[in-house]
Amino acid sequence: MSKCGNEVELNGEVYVKKEELNDDDYCIVRTYSAGVFAGYVVKRDGKEVEMKDARRLWYWDGAASLSQLAMEGTNNPSNCKFPCEVAKVFLTEAIEILPCTLSAIKSIKGVKVWKQ
Repeated sequence: MSKCGNEVELNGEVYVKKEELNDDDYCIVRTYSAGVFAGYVVKRDGKEVEMKDARRLWYWDGAASLSQLAMEGTNNPSNCKFPCEVAKVFLTEAIEILPCTLSAIKSIKGVKVWKQ
């Protein structure tokens, strides 16, 4: 058996350690020109942020600001426009990162996927 980084080889098969994401990594990220995203921050380097399982927050209602959305979620989810999650997104001009509370995460994830 050999081990290299997050990979393990066992009986000729290579296994990769599953990434562990926890709710402490779930944030709202506002960018300079790409909009606002909610999801798991995997990596940050200066203004560059890599997110996983992220939704663009195209329009929200039921929160006065992104700060309130990150703390309380939305009290009007039926009027929000949050498209589906993307598996991964790289944001190059992040200007604000707001960690979310558990109730906000539940609220944001609970908003029905908006489709035009």
